[in-house]
Amino acid sequence: MSASTSRGTTDDALGPEPIPGAELLAALLDGMDAALCAFDAEGTVTHWNREAERILGWSAVEAVGRPGFAGWAVRRADADEVQGRLMAVMGAPGRQVHEFALLRKDGGRVLVRTQSAGVRGADGRPAGVYCAFSEVHAQIDLERAIALSEALFEDASWGVVLVDVDLRPTVVNAHAARALGGGRTTLLGRPLGELITQGVEELEGALQHVLAEGAPPAPAELWVTLRGGEGVRRRCWRSGFLRLASPLTEEPVPLGAGWVFQDVTAAKLAAQEADRVRFRSNQLHRASRSAAECEDPMEAATSSLDYALAGFADHALIDLVAGERLVRAAATPADAPGPCLPVAGGGFPLRYAPGHPALQAVDRTGSVRASAGAARTDGEWARQRQWPADAVHALCAVLRSRGRTLGVVTFLRSTHRAAFERPDAVYAESVADRVAASVDLHQLSGPPGEKPGPPGNPGPSGV
Repeated sequence: MSASTSRGTTDDALGPEPIPGAELLAALLDGMDAALCAFDAEGTVTHWNREAERILGWSAVEAVGRPGFAGWAVRRADADEVQGRLMAVMGAPGRQVHEFALLRKDGGRVLVRTQSAGVRGADGRPAGVYCAFSEVHAQIDLERAIALSEALFEDASWGVVLVDVDLRPTVVNAHAARALGGGRTTLLGRPLGELITQGVEELEGALQHVLAEGAPPAPAELWVTLRGGEGVRRRCWRSGFLRLASPLTEEPVPLGAGWVFQDVTAAKLAAQEADRVRFRSNQLHRASRSAAECEDPMEAATSSLDYALAGFADHALIDLVAGERLVRAAATPADAPGPCLPVAGGGFPLRYAPGHPALQAVDRTGSVRASAGAARTDGEWARQRQWPADAVHALCAVLRSRGRTLGVVTFLRSTHRAAFERPDAVYAESVADRVAASVDLHQLSGPPGEKPGPPGNPGPSGV
């Protein structure tokens, strides 16, 4: 082996000319991230690079030419064993891995992991040994990082996606593939917009921010709508982001971003439902307190509706039974937000067509939900039912008191709200019970000559 070193080559005017390429070899050795040393066939140190100097503190000038590690890089008591294990690889095939405790120049000890292999000369005979080594904790950190990476992309219970600087997935773990509705390989290289129909702008904005500014300080919750074989799915993902930069450059160069997410849809929906139930319960309580302060029972009925409308609907109507028809008794303004007020003059009988949701509610003595569907834009659906033109969703709840049907309360929503669901109907029925009690009291305390209908009156069933 050559006696030249990365920094320990001596200039001897009487010696041989430098070996061609020795300067290049020295530069390559000094640029390595791993510590490297080499021995000739007699065990003399022939090469020693900068990383070896950083770990042990001995310079190449101090190390090259020494007969093994005894007394300076290894305790004398351990020198024979260490040297024997290192030199044994000279005549063996392949590499061998060992762990040794070496000495620093300052007297401290450091545990290193070595990979050594034999070197053969031009004639094929053993000529020496090279040995690459690193601190054990650094090697363990690397192995842990690799093991973590493998675990994240195989067994993790949350989604992990790596995207390049063009925001296209480059690696997708099994959990993320299931969440996105595809296979681990079929998702690679596809724009996120092909997988997510709504919410992709927020996701891409977050990834672009990470590439430009770095990871955000806390996870973010993103609502997205996915398309796939299971149909349209609305999901909430609690997401964390990391910027991936190359460690091999002086200035960190973004390689892409890491996106880690967990599906929290069930928890978010449960929290939203709990908040909604709590708010509606508070509104019912406030409505009861307000109604108790009203001298006029009809005022108490409309006050209850005003509290019920908050966050629930845009319009409310009270239609009362009058013989075989329904009469509009109170309503909110049709063209602007406002309180529910009695209709001036008592109102005229409503000419509801057969099958009208209000008539269905009376016939069934229960709640009826209806939506405009495809006809929600022109207002014709609402006008045919004698409702405000912006109404596209309706919920009719029957007013019952003392075994009698008194009328119907109708809640209406415009296009910016979702359709009524079963939990909404339960809330509307609770409101209707309070309104019915007030309406019944109003009818009992009405002008002389007015008598309430007989018990069990089924109410109108048609026009």
